[in-house]
Amino acid sequence: MHITQLNRECLLHLFSFLDKNSRKSLAKTCHKLLEVFQDPLLWSLLNFHSPVELKKDNFLLGPALKYLSICWYSERVKVCNIEDWMKNNFQKDLCNRHENTVSDFLLEVCNRCPNLLSLTLSGCGHVTDDCILLLLKNCPNLKTLKLENCVRITDQTLEAVTLYGGSLQTLHVDFCRNITQTGLQRVREKCPSVMLRAERSANMIPDHKPEKKLMLEKASSKLVQL
Repeated sequence: MHITQLNRECLLHLFSFLDKNSRKSLAKTCHKLLEVFQDPLLWSLLNFHSPVELKKDNFLLGPALKYLSICWYSERVKVCNIEDWMKNNFQKDLCNRHENTVSDFLLEVCNRCPNLLSLTLSGCGHVTDDCILLLLKNCPNLKTLKLENCVRITDQTLEAVTLYGGSLQTLHVDFCRNITQTGLQRVREKCPSVMLRAERSANMIPDHKPEKKLMLEKASSKLVQL
């Protein structure tokens, strides 16, 4: 029996065992397999391991997407997580090449994937609060939001959770150094049913330029004197 003689359900099941590149390669062999590749039911889960993968034409983004994971563990992540004001020209140039890649992709998710249930972002150092805010607004069924080592995430994201995360059950903000204990406490008070985890986040040193840090220290010393 030739593979194209299998019914649609069997072909979808076979495709589900393949990675994105293998699915795309198989889809190029005939029109029937291309139709299977383009079936939204095949794309309920997507995992990416670098921003570069987001630009490839080997997957389908649509309303069937329920689970999305973008986890980047390359050495370049360390460069992205350096405070912007501390980066040298080489590091800035490196970041500029992919600074908007993940954010632009998530905007597409906002527009095309209203049924998203779970989002995991790890090492996505350029994702901003505004991006997560839009996602919470456009994906009202989101139950799980896991953010790890996303250094531009601040208390604004936590505030957005209290306003638009009505379906949220799990929230992780690990190694997100620019959130505070105040923001975490607000989530606990406003969303007591949410399972909140913040490992090494609010106790880390946030991003402050030296002059700003000096001003804060002076203000603190004045309070002590009073």
